Amino acid sequence: MTGKLEAGDRVRIASVNPPGHRRTPFYIRGKEGVIERACGEFANPEELGHGFDGLPKKRLYRVRFKQTDLWADYTGGPADTVDVDVYEHWLQPLPAKPQGQGDRA
Repeated sequence: MTGKLEAGDRVRIASVNPPGHRRTPFYIRGKEGVIERACGEFANPEELGHGFDGLPKKRLYRVRFKQTDLWADYTGGPADTVDVDVYEHWLQPLPAKPQGQGDRA
Protein backbone atom coordinates (compact mmCIF):
# COMPACT_ATOMS: atom_id res chain seq x y z
CA MET A 1 0.00 0.00 0.00
CA THR A 2 1.23 3.47 -0.76
CA GLY A 3 -0.07 6.72 0.65
CA LYS A 4 -1.80 7.44 3.90
CA LEU A 5 -5.35 6.42 4.55
CA GLU A 6 -7.86 8.71 6.22
CA ALA A 7 -10.75 8.08 8.57
CA GLY A 8 -13.73 6.94 6.48
CA ASP A 9 -11.65 5.34 3.70
CA ARG A 10 -12.86 1.89 2.66
CA VAL A 11 -10.32 -0.95 2.66
CA ARG A 12 -10.14 -4.69 2.10
CA ILE A 13 -7.87 -6.81 4.25
CA ALA A 14 -5.45 -8.94 2.23
CA SER A 15 -6.57 -12.55 1.95
CA VAL A 16 -3.18 -14.19 2.34
CA ASN A 17 -1.76 -16.78 4.70
CA PRO A 18 1.98 -16.15 5.00
CA PRO A 19 4.02 -18.56 7.10
CA GLY A 20 4.77 -17.79 10.71
CA HIS A 21 2.85 -15.88 13.34
CA ARG A 22 0.93 -12.87 11.99
CA ARG A 23 -0.95 -10.18 13.88
CA THR A 24 -3.93 -10.01 11.53
CA PRO A 25 -6.81 -12.27 12.60
CA PHE A 26 -8.05 -14.83 10.10
CA TYR A 27 -11.66 -13.73 10.56
CA ILE A 28 -11.00 -10.32 8.93
CA ARG A 29 -8.82 -11.51 6.02
CA GLY A 30 -10.53 -10.77 2.71
CA LYS A 31 -13.19 -8.65 4.45
CA GLU A 32 -14.08 -5.01 3.82
CA GLY A 33 -13.99 -2.37 6.52
CA VAL A 34 -13.63 1.36 7.06
CA ILE A 35 -10.66 3.21 8.53
CA GLU A 36 -11.72 4.53 11.92
CA ARG A 37 -8.40 6.26 12.67
CA ALA A 38 -4.65 6.19 12.13
CA CYS A 39 -2.86 5.03 15.28
CA GLY A 40 0.72 5.98 14.37
CA GLU A 41 3.85 4.31 13.02
CA PHE A 42 5.50 1.41 14.79
CA ALA A 43 8.18 -1.21 14.25
CA ASN A 44 6.60 -4.14 12.39
CA PRO A 45 5.77 -6.74 15.09
CA GLU A 46 5.65 -9.50 12.45
CA GLU A 47 9.36 -8.89 11.81
CA LEU A 48 10.25 -8.25 15.46
CA GLY A 49 8.81 -11.65 16.34
CA HIS A 50 11.39 -13.30 14.07
CA GLY A 51 14.38 -11.45 15.52
CA PHE A 52 14.56 -8.65 12.93
CA ASP A 53 14.57 -4.93 13.75
CA GLY A 54 11.02 -4.32 12.43
CA LEU A 55 12.15 -1.49 10.20
CA PRO A 56 10.99 0.39 8.32
CA LYS A 57 8.18 1.33 10.64
CA LYS A 58 4.65 0.57 9.44
CA ARG A 59 1.50 2.63 9.85
CA LEU A 60 -1.10 1.08 12.10
CA TYR A 61 -4.79 1.75 11.48
CA ARG A 62 -7.94 0.98 13.42
CA VAL A 63 -10.39 -0.60 10.97
CA ARG A 64 -14.09 -0.90 11.73
CA PHE A 65 -16.08 -3.89 10.47
CA LYS A 66 -19.80 -4.60 10.60
CA GLN A 67 -20.36 -7.72 12.67
CA THR A 68 -22.81 -8.98 10.03
CA ASP A 69 -20.02 -8.81 7.41
CA LEU A 70 -17.73 -10.97 9.55
CA TRP A 71 -20.08 -13.62 10.91
CA ALA A 72 -22.79 -15.17 8.70
CA ASP A 73 -24.77 -16.31 11.76
CA TYR A 74 -24.45 -13.06 13.73
CA THR A 75 -27.75 -12.40 15.54
CA GLY A 76 -26.98 -9.01 17.07
CA GLY A 77 -28.04 -5.66 15.73
CA PRO A 78 -27.29 -4.74 12.11
CA ALA A 79 -25.32 -1.66 13.23
CA ASP A 80 -23.02 -3.60 15.61
CA THR A 81 -19.33 -3.23 14.78
CA VAL A 82 -15.92 -4.45 15.87
CA ASP A 83 -12.67 -2.45 15.59
CA VAL A 84 -9.37 -4.20 14.81
CA ASP A 85 -5.89 -2.65 14.63
CA VAL A 86 -4.29 -3.59 11.29
CA TYR A 87 -0.91 -2.67 9.82
CA GLU A 88 -0.80 -0.90 6.46
CA HIS A 89 0.76 -3.78 4.51
CA TRP A 90 -2.46 -5.77 5.03
CA LEU A 91 -4.72 -3.03 3.64
CA GLN A 92 -5.98 -2.65 0.08
CA PRO A 93 -7.73 0.70 -0.55
CA LEU A 94 -11.17 0.50 -2.16
CA PRO A 95 -13.03 3.17 -4.09
CA ALA A 96 -15.57 5.19 -2.16
CA LYS A 97 -19.16 4.03 -2.46
CA PRO A 98 -21.36 6.47 -4.40
CA GLN A 99 -23.79 8.48 -2.28
CA GLY A 100 -26.81 6.40 -1.31
CA GLN A 101 -25.02 3.07 -1.97
CA GLY A 102 -24.84 1.81 1.59
CA ASP A 103 -23.50 3.16 4.81
CA ARG A 104 -20.13 3.06 6.45
CA ALA A 105 -19.27 0.46 9.02
